[in-house]
Amino acid sequence: MPTGPGKYDAEATAARESAQAGAVVLLVLDGVHGSGFSVQVISPGVLERLPGLLRSMADEIQADVQRAGGAG
Repeated sequence: MPTGPGKYDAEATAARESAQAGAVVLLVLDGVHGSGFSVQVISPGVLERLPGLLRSMADEIQADVQRAGGAG
């Protein structure tokens, strides 16, 4: 994963601070700067849990798409 500010880092910072969160993952599709993502974490422990959380989220999204009759 790249380190340092990315093209959506300012938006991710705004979301993290507004939510008073320890971490934020921002995924942008077809945004003003194209598609991309930004990950910000306060604690390294959160970063270690991130791959599993993302896999779980992907599984849930795929199940929702399949229930709705999509290709998934």
